[in-house]
Amino acid sequence: MEMNDRINTYYPSMTRSEQKVARCVRDNPDNIIYLSVTELADFAGTGETTVMRFCRKIGFKGYQDFKLMLAQGLPKRQNQPDGEQGEDDYADHLYTAMVGVLQSSLGMLDRSQLEQAVKCLDSARHVQFFGVGSSGITAMDAKNRFLRIGRRAEANSDSHIQSMMAVTMGEGDVAFGISVSGSTLDTNDMLMKAKQNGAKVIAMTNYAKSPIASIADILLLTAGKESPLEGGSVGAKISQLFIIDLLCQGLEREHGDETKKMKELTARAVIDRIY
Repeated sequence: MEMNDRINTYYPSMTRSEQKVARCVRDNPDNIIYLSVTELADFAGTGETTVMRFCRKIGFKGYQDFKLMLAQGLPKRQNQPDGEQGEDDYADHLYTAMVGVLQSSLGMLDRSQLEQAVKCLDSARHVQFFGVGSSGITAMDAKNRFLRIGRRAEANSDSHIQSMMAVTMGEGDVAFGISVSGSTLDTNDMLMKAKQNGAKVIAMTNYAKSPIASIADILLLTAGKESPLEGGSVGAKISQLFIIDLLCQGLEREHGDETKKMKELTARAVIDRIY
């Protein structure tokens, strides 16, 4: 069943608040696929619970399930502003898109939040990166970058290990959560566990209004928004890595000589493993 048909079928049985959400979806499907559940709730003038009830009422398990079906029903859009894209232009187009992501990342950067994050990480007893899927890969890369400058950090892709790490964190530790959508259940659950035990929480996400943002003590925003059909996009990844590099640069500025020494030590530790 088409999304509009599905909505129209259930519309009379919806509450007035749910009907507000329904009208927003019918009128703005292209934009809705890029909104978090919190952003759609604000856009419709309702609460997150109402959005979730709307999704279930029209037959979906949750908001992400609803967005995936909505995205599948949209016509394929051209990414170039001037219409159709030539087959030989995709390299230039992708390059332009990636440059745009970095520009957006810089424009969205809250310098005060960045400085707070650097100070928090600098004084941390232990730093644990949390993320799953593509964001889990970013977490592993962040661990690598931190080790290169002599900072003890950890990241693990196993959810059981993550859970054990979260509950054993405490005051003086930093739980760093990475999620493009900000609505990743596993990541948010780990951050909540760590926070309840006294750890500081830094969150990196594309959405200022998302569940992960409500958990975070410090929020770092990324660009490169992706639809449900574009999970793990290169643009989102580049924006995440840009922020990680900024944090490392900030830590390096605080401890220039020590960082230089650690870079040399870590480089020598692996140099024998390279031809």
